[in-house]
Amino acid sequence: MRYILALIAGGLFGAGLLISGMTDTTKVQGWLDIFGDWDPTLAFVMGGAIIPMAIAWQLTHTRKPLFGGSFPTPADPKLGRNLIVGSIMFGMGWGLVGLCPGPTIASIGFGGWANLSFIAAMVVGMALAPRFGRALDARLDAG
Repeated sequence: MRYILALIAGGLFGAGLLISGMTDTTKVQGWLDIFGDWDPTLAFVMGGAIIPMAIAWQLTHTRKPLFGGSFPTPADPKLGRNLIVGSIMFGMGWGLVGLCPGPTIASIGFGGWANLSFIAAMVVGMALAPRFGRALDARLDAG
């Protein structure tokens, strides 16, 4: 039952990304181009995701999931070096390519070398990130 619910949730998420235009790199880059030909329509996508999720988080305080043990606890709101560096790198990649991990996975069916090379680079980056993070931490702690 858990896998069926995961498949339904993943399919709904992917369909939402496709319908909203998040898998269209030119639309995403248009959203990020605030000094050029700016396309503000993705603000509605963001609001359509953030508002229901904020409400859902408030409802989880007194409830338990129907399937599974418990809801995850909210992340620590403290700003740290890892969050700042990670956010900058994520934003740079998103701005350069026009995709982030969710829409990239949702657009696998489109094919093409550009998408496949981005997925390969994303997987390599995800594999190397912990090693670079430990090296950076060691260097900054020693410095």
